[in-house]
Amino acid sequence: MQFPSRRKRLINNAQEEMYGQPIQFYGQPPIENISLSEFETFAVERLKLLKTIENLGVSYVKQSEHYARKLESEFKNLHFPYREVDDRKVQTGPSEFEKRRKDHISHFILRLAYCQTEDLRRWFIQQEVDLFRFRFNELGSKQKLEFLHRNNLQYDTINVEEKKTLLDKLVSSSYAVSGITVEEQDFYKLTARSLPIVHSDERLQPLLNHLSHAYVGQDYSIQKNVGKISLEQIDSLSGKSFPLCMKQLHQSLRENHHLRHGGRMQYGLFLKGIGLSLEQALQFWRSEFIRGKVDADKFDKQYAYSIRHMFGKEGRRADYTPYSCMKVILSNMPSQGDYHGCPFRHSDPELLKQKLQVYKVSPSGINQILELVKGMHYQLACQKYFELTHNVEDANFSLNHPNQYFVESQRLLSGGVREPKREPETPHKTKAPSAAVEVPEVIEDLDSFFQDA
Repeated sequence: MQFPSRRKRLINNAQEEMYGQPIQFYGQPPIENISLSEFETFAVERLKLLKTIENLGVSYVKQSEHYARKLESEFKNLHFPYREVDDRKVQTGPSEFEKRRKDHISHFILRLAYCQTEDLRRWFIQQEVDLFRFRFNELGSKQKLEFLHRNNLQYDTINVEEKKTLLDKLVSSSYAVSGITVEEQDFYKLTARSLPIVHSDERLQPLLNHLSHAYVGQDYSIQKNVGKISLEQIDSLSGKSFPLCMKQLHQSLRENHHLRHGGRMQYGLFLKGIGLSLEQALQFWRSEFIRGKVDADKFDKQYAYSIRHMFGKEGRRADYTPYSCMKVILSNMPSQGDYHGCPFRHSDPELLKQKLQVYKVSPSGINQILELVKGMHYQLACQKYFELTHNVEDANFSLNHPNQYFVESQRLLSGGVREPKREPETPHKTKAPSAAVEVPEVIEDLDSFFQDA
């Protein structure tokens, strides 16, 4: 007979205590061993959840019926806990314990990934605060008090008389949720509490760096579109179906007959993803560069290799993937003389406004875009640009990739039939034939990582 080790008993006891409720303050890091596969899966699924929270927070009034219904659908789809369950009912899928364990571990994984810059930290904390607020409001009054007292927060609800006395202040400090009055809401005498700091581990740094740039949509490196477009179409397509980042690169290339390395990589891989073949790419870049200060011989010696490298014909012969929105936004910041990057993230607001005016965006549309940019919702700003320039009220997809922008634009302009708008299993997600999660294969062993975190 085998008896559980003392360490295993301690872990089990700690988990039972920690996972007693569907939400927690994440005051204690996980202490168990997990596999690399589980590490990646948990991180990607929580990232999907936080992305949905960001999208819904811009599209709907927080805590409204529509907001709650769509977010609840995402919780169910990704198997995250969000309210107390009735043990008497038959449960399908992962157990409630497994959901709470995933919630706990995935929070700490993303905390490590998103603690590395101020922009990442701010984005992560905002989504986690909205996530906590939603789940806390899903608890009953008794469960809320139990949760607060369990976490050594000895706060009580404001009684009816106090609500009457503080009515004006409570109204001005609360979310305006349709159909719910101040009298029906619970209020607590709370003080701010910051998220605990967790330091990253050098063994996981490459993976954590990647997670903050992670893209979880369709894989545009698959070359099923090779030869689908011709060189003669590029100018026309750039005006109709290129996102602003690629339109900016194309225009700069045509005007200056040159792009620096960052621009060549971002634009070259995008063109590869929409269907430009290697032969066409070589012809495209050569013809443009020799119009500038680069002769044909210099091009063949200094630039042709990198183009063949993009297509996996040189070096380690990797099939390089077109850059996702997160990679464009967060990596290789442009400097003076560069034209790569995300115009919504890297352009001065006044310069961005001028660009949008050139592309015939209405003043009200420009204001909507600039408000999203001000809130650091850069992908949503680009999606709003798509809606305004394609004259659609709702794009009905969640924009995560420049090549996705192109595909959706072509589908609309070609009169392709879009699926009718409905309540999806995963809100604002576009079904794709294949999914790509860019995760570097650099971590061999994750045993005891969280013990040392």
